Amino acid sequence: MTQRILSISGLRGVIGDGLDPEYVTRFAAALGTMVDGGTVVLSRDGRSSGMMVKHAVLSGLLATGCRVLDADISTTPTCGVLCSHHNAAGGLQITASHNPSEWNGLKPFSSEGSVFNSELGQRFVALLESGEFSYRSWDRIGTIKTLDDPAGPHIDRVLRLIDADAIRRRRPKVILDCNHGSGAVATPGFLEQLGCEVTVLGGTADGQFDHTPEPLAVNLTGLCDAVREQGADVGFAQDPDADRLAIVDNNGRYIGEELTLALCADFVLADRKGPIVVNGSTSRVTADLAEKHGCPFHRSHVGEANVVSMMKQVGAVLGGEGNGGVIEPQVGFVRDSFVSMAYVLAGLATDDRTVAKWANSLPRYTIIKDKLTCPAERVGAACDALRAKYADATPTDGDGLRLDWPDRWVQVRASNTEPIIRVIAEAPDEAIAKSLCTEAVAVAKEAVS
Repeated sequence: MTQRILSISGLRGVIGDGLDPEYVTRFAAALGTMVDGGTVVLSRDGRSSGMMVKHAVLSGLLATGCRVLDADISTTPTCGVLCSHHNAAGGLQITASHNPSEWNGLKPFSSEGSVFNSELGQRFVALLESGEFSYRSWDRIGTIKTLDDPAGPHIDRVLRLIDADAIRRRRPKVILDCNHGSGAVATPGFLEQLGCEVTVLGGTADGQFDHTPEPLAVNLTGLCDAVREQGADVGFAQDPDADRLAIVDNNGRYIGEELTLALCADFVLADRKGPIVVNGSTSRVTADLAEKHGCPFHRSHVGEANVVSMMKQVGAVLGGEGNGGVIEPQVGFVRDSFVSMAYVLAGLATDDRTVAKWANSLPRYTIIKDKLTCPAERVGAACDALRAKYADATPTDGDGLRLDWPDRWVQVRASNTEPIIRVIAEAPDEAIAKSLCTEAVAVAKEAVS
């Protein structure tokens, strides 16, 4: 076994090399034991290994007496919404997010439809490792109920957020790149409900990705071309489990994942004042927008659970991460590409503007992201080397190391889901951001080699 990553956020692994049916069943049995045989929402992202993993999960959940609500191929935010909608004891999304096809994973949810926080995650991991599962007798095993319209409750909550008629009057032309992920099941219909003229790329949810699944510029050249060729108003790109969204403007320009949260924040905070929370790796543009709209701004540690935890503490009206993950508490405490699309389309309809003009009106920064392979125990050495290299910067510890100057910043931290170090740098000038990121990667690489 060489490829399996277990954390408080869940499990990821390579099928046939770490993620085997026996371990998957144990994981599900631990969840079933933790919720004492209660109701569990189960969904998957459409990968070719999904059915194998699903059956192994069902064995563990049924053996521990759970009532399983089967949403089959559904998005991660839909799984979260269904947990609260059905008053379930928990949920489980089968997904490896943006990882390549050979990967799959398991993402557990709490009863309120959010990913496990630190306390729940640590309790779950301890239970999983103990192997002390509450298997039931033959007459007390669980049941399965197939949900007829899994996305319905989720879409209903999103539609209540916006003036859908205003969007319908504009009839936006949208190119949607589902890339054969779970978004292909319900997203086209959702956009059509909003009156959009939709062209779908990768519209079969079979996990046969047309391009590398992470929604980065290098992977979305086809979407950019389609927007230009068809004269579309906007291009939307989902990752395989559709909790993240990247945007291409009406000129066919990739404006990225960072501006997904920024555009939504600009739209929401203009009319609904309140705190906003982002993580420590998110662009400064959202902080500038919070100041523009007179709203409190907070940074959490990286990780969806950390963002959600701080959102609850401060009563945030919106939150998210710079990877294209917007969290709207009125829908659910989970990253949600449906929310992002709704707010961007509502913003276009409200002010009758283009995505390009809107994006160009925001504060301008360039954020550069890189990574290098590194075992977790060597991350500290990388942080120490960078602290010494940039002694003139203001350091912030606790989530790797973030170093701030008045006009730029760089962060190095261990990934929560992969055996890598992530290095992120941002500055108003692209050349400075690239130079800072490249230099930081070189310093970190030398320190961990």
